[in-house]
Amino acid sequence: MTVLELLLTLLAAFGLVCLVWLGVGWLLLPLRSPMRIVLEAHGNGGELEQAVRGLLWLRSTGLWRGTVVIRDEGLDEEGLMLARAMSLRSGVKLVQRPGGM
Repeated sequence: MTVLELLLTLLAAFGLVCLVWLGVGWLLLPLRSPMRIVLEAHGNGGELEQAVRGLLWLRSTGLWRGTVVIRDEGLDEEGLMLARAMSLRSGVKLVQRPGGM
């Protein structure tokens, strides 16, 4: 057996293990997830965009299938603009305080 054949065999075995791993993971994930992650946003919404992008990345990889909720806990105008911009993305909702803008 040559070195090339050995490498190709190892690569094929690794690929097969990865496919089985992904298939089992997909089967174990629920089809619908009523789970929500609520982000409480204050002030100018510092790190809000990073948190939302991280959660959306998890959704895009299929590791999580829930909804992101941004809850206004005293956002200023800059933070509210950021939260509104984030809520335009699919799977992100903004819940504003009563009497808010």
